[in-house]
Amino acid sequence: MLEDLIPVNIVIGDRSYRLKIEPKDEELVRKIIKLINDRILEFKTNFAGKDMQDYIAMALIWFATEQSRAGSELIAYQEISEKLAAMEAMVERGMEGK
Repeated sequence: MLEDLIPVNIVIGDRSYRLKIEPKDEELVRKIIKLINDRILEFKTNFAGKDMQDYIAMALIWFATEQSRAGSELIAYQEISEKLAAMEAMVERGMEGK
């Protein structure tokens, strides 16, 4: 519910933003913002002469790609788990027939 949200101030690149988030998400949000800002600093170091908007865009594309990859790995893990469970059930049924 909206009344349960807490206000937090975050900084991405050189801009400050005020968000309202659930209290349980505060630590995660702060860790993600730190990760993004660290990546922005890394891009700033490696790609001199760009503006802050370019660094932010690079960092957010990197972050979205990492999240997509993690999601794909989770889906693959779930599919493998389901196949292993099905194989295990087949083996157990085969053992029962003996």
